[in-house]
Amino acid sequence: MSRIRIRHSTGFRYEGDVHTSYNEARMLPAAANGQYVLYSHLDVLPSTSTHSYIDYWGTKVTAFDVLSGHHELSLTAASLVEVTPRGPRLDAALDWHGIDAARERSVDLVEQTEQTLLTTPPAEVVAIALDARARTSSPDAAAAEILSTVHHSVEFEAGVTGVRTTAEEAWVERRGVCQDISHIALGALRAVGIPSRYVSGYLHPQPDAPLGQTVDGESHAWVEYWDGAWRGWDPTNDVEIGERHVLVGHGRDYNDVPPLRGVYAGLFSSEMFVKVEITREA
Repeated sequence: MSRIRIRHSTGFRYEGDVHTSYNEARMLPAAANGQYVLYSHLDVLPSTSTHSYIDYWGTKVTAFDVLSGHHELSLTAASLVEVTPRGPRLDAALDWHGIDAARERSVDLVEQTEQTLLTTPPAEVVAIALDARARTSSPDAAAAEILSTVHHSVEFEAGVTGVRTTAEEAWVERRGVCQDISHIALGALRAVGIPSRYVSGYLHPQPDAPLGQTVDGESHAWVEYWDGAWRGWDPTNDVEIGERHVLVGHGRDYNDVPPLRGVYAGLFSSEMFVKVEITREA
């Protein structure tokens, strides 16, 4: 078991006063299997009323408007989460026929098998995925090979891609961040009929950090694939989801779970700022 404290500050600075802004934040951890939220709160400046709801994909959203002039919008999400070991799987994974049959009965599985603009894979990735399916004995084994291949084929490098970068573009460069690597993995898994979804959250970056030591972190992304149950895997680090991962939400791709999204009325350009601090307390 680990207990993780997260402080995520983000927002926009404007060149001049902005008259109004309309925003949505997806920054607070979710209660999920093996994950317990002990505390979570979102502060917004300028101070304004907020409205929380659960979106179509099951992610908690905090919506708010700022209707007075402001030159900076600042959000701070503070959370304390307890994450327990997932333990060995106790159920049997489905075969290909079982997945196909289940998908015919579930809108959710169909939605998580269709490609999006961000996940549509290039022909080379489709070929890799089809080869893995042909050479392995089960969807679970095929998924493991696909995810490992993506990890070893794409180098993690910040600053070479953006939030609009597609899986195909990142694959051509063979470089990107966790978002890009997850999009490539999703495209490959979906190409062979394995339902899979994009997960947004946090990762404690230093497994050996002493208790109580605060370290710089960042938002993180990984995938979950379905073979009778949802299985989490981090293709950026090629590890199973564990006690250092904190889940916020999931969807078809990044566009369904951005930490902060909004529009504003004004003639000025904006600059986004982000700082994430993570502390392991137990």
